[in-house]
Amino acid sequence: MSTSRGPSVRQRRLAAELRRLRERRGLTGDEVAERLTWSTAKVSRIENARTGAKIGDVRRLLDLYEIDGARHEDLISLALDAGQRGWWEDYRDLPSSLADFIALESEATATREWGSTVFPGLLQTESYARNVIAGWSSLATLPPQELERRLDVRMRRRELLDGPLELSAVLDEAVLQRRIGDQKVMREQLEHLCLMTERPNVTVQILPLGIAHAVLAESFILLEFSPVHDITFPDIVHTESLTISHFADEAVTYMYRLAYSTLAGQALDAAESRRRIAEAKDAW
Repeated sequence: MSTSRGPSVRQRRLAAELRRLRERRGLTGDEVAERLTWSTAKVSRIENARTGAKIGDVRRLLDLYEIDGARHEDLISLALDAGQRGWWEDYRDLPSSLADFIALESEATATREWGSTVFPGLLQTESYARNVIAGWSSLATLPPQELERRLDVRMRRRELLDGPLELSAVLDEAVLQRRIGDQKVMREQLEHLCLMTERPNVTVQILPLGIAHAVLAESFILLEFSPVHDITFPDIVHTESLTISHFADEAVTYMYRLAYSTLAGQALDAAESRRRIAEAKDAW
């Protein structure tokens, strides 16, 4: 079953910049529509990223706003990038919320994650991920083929760590002890985690069970984005429960950033965390 897709970060960046350029020229959406013989609705859809902006339309807007030179080329380049399909769009049976999250994650510069129940998806082994997804499948009754596709998607997401993405994660110590699958699955997962912490772009901290926890929060992921062509994009927080995948709005993102900073401040440092992970591995 095909699901709708939300706009990518690139599409949102382009839409916001086109709106900013219109406002800088002192034009209303109605005036732009009249000058280009478009409908006002079309201008609105482009500026709100509700529809993909065609290159020809972007060129006409930039000409109207008298944008030329390097800035013109930057925005055309961004428009071309925004029109590219992501690999996840080949998995048409993905829930739209999951596809939207993967699209955002794929363009993030850094991700900061608090994990209170399971290891972060980007750090999961195939066996561990299979058991996690199978657990959800027992509730959502996913067909076997769809379960395998979900597993394939999770494994493909891990390729982000082969690039420039920086991952910082704080894990509740209970995650190291919570059995997912059998002992072999857990030992393999912890061995993999030890190896991943040796990467320069991966930092894992363990929050010990024996300390007074200052923050009690559900698992969450904070995605951060660097400017592209001098166009900024706000950080995004993603939370998930049994039935809801939710993106927090910009107004509460700062609260989650403070929560992450508090959790990281209470957690063991990276070196001590690595030792704690190794001890947990040996215990399995």
